[in-house]
Amino acid sequence: MDADEKDILTYLKVWAGQFISAREIARKAASKKRYQNEPDWAVPVLGRLLEKGLVEADSMAHYRLMPDSKKEKPKRWISPEIKKILEKTGKDFTEGVEIESPENPPAGSDKPGS
Repeated sequence: MDADEKDILTYLKVWAGQFISAREIARKAASKKRYQNEPDWAVPVLGRLLEKGLVEADSMAHYRLMPDSKKEKPKRWISPEIKKILEKTGKDFTEGVEIESPENPPAGSDKPGS
Protein backbone atom coordinates (compact mmCIF):
# COMPACT_ATOMS: atom_id res chain seq x y z
CA MET A 1 0.00 0.00 0.00
CA ASP A 2 1.51 3.30 -1.05
CA ALA A 3 1.30 6.70 0.63
CA ASP A 4 -1.60 7.94 -1.53
CA GLU A 5 -3.71 4.93 -0.60
CA LYS A 6 -2.93 5.45 3.09
CA ASP A 7 -3.86 9.15 2.83
CA ILE A 8 -7.21 8.33 1.25
CA LEU A 9 -8.00 5.56 3.73
CA THR A 10 -7.10 7.81 6.64
CA TYR A 11 -9.38 10.54 5.30
CA LEU A 12 -12.26 8.11 4.70
CA LYS A 13 -11.97 6.74 8.26
CA VAL A 14 -13.05 10.16 9.50
CA TRP A 15 -16.22 9.89 7.41
CA ALA A 16 -16.86 6.19 7.98
CA GLY A 17 -20.23 5.14 6.61
CA GLN A 18 -20.68 8.22 4.39
CA PHE A 19 -20.06 8.35 0.66
CA ILE A 20 -17.63 11.10 -0.39
CA SER A 21 -17.01 12.32 -3.94
CA ALA A 22 -13.66 11.70 -5.61
CA ARG A 23 -13.14 15.44 -6.01
CA GLU A 24 -13.68 16.02 -2.29
CA ILE A 25 -11.30 13.19 -1.45
CA ALA A 26 -8.66 14.64 -3.80
CA ARG A 27 -9.08 18.06 -2.22
CA LYS A 28 -9.03 17.02 1.44
CA ALA A 29 -6.89 13.85 1.62
CA ALA A 30 -3.70 15.59 0.52
CA SER A 31 -2.29 19.09 0.53
CA LYS A 32 -3.83 22.11 -1.17
CA LYS A 33 -0.82 22.37 -3.47
CA ARG A 34 -1.22 18.76 -4.61
CA TYR A 35 -4.87 19.38 -5.47
CA GLN A 36 -3.99 22.55 -7.42
CA ASN A 37 -1.31 20.75 -9.44
CA GLU A 38 -3.23 17.48 -9.96
CA PRO A 39 -6.97 17.86 -9.27
CA ASP A 40 -7.71 14.26 -10.30
CA TRP A 41 -4.85 12.52 -8.53
CA ALA A 42 -7.20 10.44 -6.37
CA VAL A 43 -9.17 8.80 -9.21
CA PRO A 44 -6.61 6.08 -10.13
CA VAL A 45 -5.82 5.49 -6.45
CA LEU A 46 -9.52 5.02 -5.68
CA GLY A 47 -9.71 2.56 -8.58
CA ARG A 48 -6.92 0.49 -7.03
CA LEU A 49 -8.58 0.61 -3.61
CA LEU A 50 -11.86 -0.50 -5.19
CA GLU A 51 -10.13 -3.48 -6.83
CA LYS A 52 -8.55 -4.44 -3.51
CA GLY A 53 -11.96 -4.30 -1.83
CA LEU A 54 -10.98 -1.64 0.69
CA VAL A 55 -13.53 0.93 -0.51
CA GLU A 56 -16.89 0.73 -2.22
CA ALA A 57 -18.54 3.09 -4.68
CA ASP A 58 -22.17 4.05 -5.22
CA SER A 59 -23.87 4.78 -8.54
CA MET A 60 -22.75 8.43 -8.45
CA ALA A 61 -19.02 7.59 -8.09
CA HIS A 62 -18.87 8.50 -4.42
CA TYR A 63 -16.65 6.35 -2.24
CA ARG A 64 -16.58 5.09 1.34
CA LEU A 65 -14.70 2.53 3.37
CA MET A 66 -16.06 -0.98 3.18
CA PRO A 67 -18.14 -1.61 6.26
CA ASP A 68 -16.44 -4.03 8.62
CA SER A 69 -18.02 -7.42 8.75
CA LYS A 70 -18.84 -7.77 12.39
CA LYS A 71 -16.54 -10.40 13.72
CA GLU A 72 -18.39 -12.46 16.22
CA LYS A 73 -16.58 -12.39 19.50
CA PRO A 74 -16.34 -15.67 21.36
CA LYS A 75 -18.96 -15.90 24.06
CA ARG A 76 -17.71 -16.19 27.62
CA TRP A 77 -19.29 -17.13 30.87
CA ILE A 78 -19.57 -14.54 33.60
CA SER A 79 -17.76 -16.88 35.92
CA PRO A 80 -16.72 -20.53 35.90
CA GLU A 81 -18.88 -21.16 38.95
CA ILE A 82 -22.05 -20.11 37.13
CA LYS A 83 -21.08 -22.35 34.22
CA LYS A 84 -20.73 -25.32 36.57
CA ILE A 85 -24.09 -24.61 38.24
CA LEU A 86 -25.88 -24.37 34.89
CA GLU A 87 -24.20 -27.51 33.56
CA LYS A 88 -25.51 -29.42 36.59
CA THR A 89 -29.09 -28.62 35.52
CA GLY A 90 -28.58 -30.69 32.37
CA LYS A 91 -29.88 -28.00 30.01
CA ASP A 92 -27.95 -26.78 26.97
CA PHE A 93 -26.88 -23.14 27.40
CA THR A 94 -24.34 -22.99 24.55
CA GLU A 95 -26.57 -20.71 22.45
CA GLY A 96 -27.42 -18.47 25.38
CA VAL A 97 -30.78 -17.45 26.71
CA GLU A 98 -32.76 -14.36 25.81
CA ILE A 99 -34.41 -12.55 28.66
CA GLU A 100 -37.65 -10.90 27.68
CA SER A 101 -38.82 -7.76 29.39
CA PRO A 102 -42.12 -8.17 31.21
CA GLU A 103 -45.12 -6.72 29.39
CA ASN A 104 -46.84 -5.59 32.59
CA PRO A 105 -44.32 -4.48 35.20
CA PRO A 106 -45.34 -4.98 38.84
CA ALA A 107 -47.23 -2.11 40.44
CA GLY A 108 -45.00 0.53 42.00
CA SER A 109 -41.92 -0.48 40.03
CA ASP A 110 -42.02 2.64 37.84
CA LYS A 111 -40.57 4.79 40.61
CA PRO A 112 -36.87 4.50 41.37
CA GLY A 113 -36.07 3.36 44.87
CA SER A 114 -39.52 2.01 45.63
